[in-house]
Amino acid sequence: MSKHPHTVEKIGGTSMSRSHELLDTVLIGDRKGDALYNRVFVVSAYGGMTDALLEHKKSGEPGVYSLFSSAESGWSWGDALSDVCKKMLDKNAEIFSDASTREMADKFIRERVEGVRSCLIDLSRLCSFGHFQLEQHLLTVREMLSSLGEAHSAYNTVLLLKERGVNARMVDLTGWRQDGEHKLDTQIENAFEGVDFATEMPIVTGYAQCAEVLMKTYDRGYSEVTLSRVAVVTGAAEAIIHKEFHLSSADPKLVGEDRVRVIGETNYDVADQLSNMGMEAIHPRAAKSLRQSGIPLRVKNAFEPEHPGTVIRSDLEARTPGAEIVTGLKGVFALEFYDQDMVGVKGYDAEILEALTRHKVWIISKSSNANTITHFLKGSMKAIRRVEGDLAKAFPTATISLRKVAMVSAIGRDLRGASTLARAIGVLADAGIEPMGMTDMIRKVDLQVIVEEDDFDRAVIALHRSLVEENAGKPAHSKLHAAA
Repeated sequence: MSKHPHTVEKIGGTSMSRSHELLDTVLIGDRKGDALYNRVFVVSAYGGMTDALLEHKKSGEPGVYSLFSSAESGWSWGDALSDVCKKMLDKNAEIFSDASTREMADKFIRERVEGVRSCLIDLSRLCSFGHFQLEQHLLTVREMLSSLGEAHSAYNTVLLLKERGVNARMVDLTGWRQDGEHKLDTQIENAFEGVDFATEMPIVTGYAQCAEVLMKTYDRGYSEVTLSRVAVVTGAAEAIIHKEFHLSSADPKLVGEDRVRVIGETNYDVADQLSNMGMEAIHPRAAKSLRQSGIPLRVKNAFEPEHPGTVIRSDLEARTPGAEIVTGLKGVFALEFYDQDMVGVKGYDAEILEALTRHKVWIISKSSNANTITHFLKGSMKAIRRVEGDLAKAFPTATISLRKVAMVSAIGRDLRGASTLARAIGVLADAGIEPMGMTDMIRKVDLQVIVEEDDFDRAVIALHRSLVEENAGKPAHSKLHAAA
């Protein structure tokens, strides 16, 4: 490894799908010679590949994993796996014009896919006997299938870079045909043994097979955990996440490109609040590793490489108090639990939390008083209805209601002294919006406003104008390719 400072950088799946543009911006651009190196890249699967391998993230349409795990699907998973292989080969045809290079790429992914197919066939046969239960192996199957996507994109990226004269090297963390199982940090140390950052460009699979079983905790957010641990283990000077947009003070499509500003710097507190709102700069647990190690994170627009992006540091305090970002969520479920017998009695909250955890429902926020607890939730209607049903059985005297709302949040490193709450109430009243509820925490890093879904857009625009634009003066304009 080089003694010079290096960066560890992650490229997401949507950006990876624009391979040749990445070569001209992030991966190579105008760099030559030594300037190409001391950079490590953690890559995600091409856009859509993980959906096909597992299940569609938004629609839930079954992929190979969902079909394999379903007893009713029979052997249809095999056809789905063949379809994924064809999709990967089509991607190879799209990005490789040289026949010999494409042949190498095709051979690599065919061997991986057929290896997985053989493994799943053997597992199916084994689990046809009563002594072996398929459910006990499904998480391993999910990880193995998911790893195909990252192995595919990492190998292809190395080939593309070598075509351009870059000394690229694939660092395969997927555990393919590996003997034994290691802790994540050990897996990374072993994989990077002998790598010279000064003369090689490591291209690292976003999925890492390890004893911690990343998908058990992070599911499809594992690549950011890989980024953070690679940065920590290799002693990186900075971690960088390349997205297709800038981290901005609001959605430019909603507020207007001429009114939003790129966030130049902020801290991990703000990043955590953004994650809670689904506007994820980095997974909170991945951020924790960087935060504890004092490694700053930079979020950049992959296709505007000259822009410095947003730097996130653990110890960065606000120069002046005030909101930095106004964002939010539509389709939030407000689960209101009312029971007259709750006054002064403990245990209600624990039972509700247990039900929410059991059905894997995301808690955005909650509020309570003497006899009412309201949770604001993100998840499927089916899962939340199951929670509602469980609670109705456990507390037959309670009244439980469920309704869809929207949540708007003003977030900043320090909202103290900016009269954020008072200004928010005033500007919403002026806009004719009556909030259904507001939460202003003592820590003063975010203000949450509950509104009707039809009022969401107007609330974001009004709060951004009052809390960001008027607080900071004329916004600094920059090209914004998409919402933050």
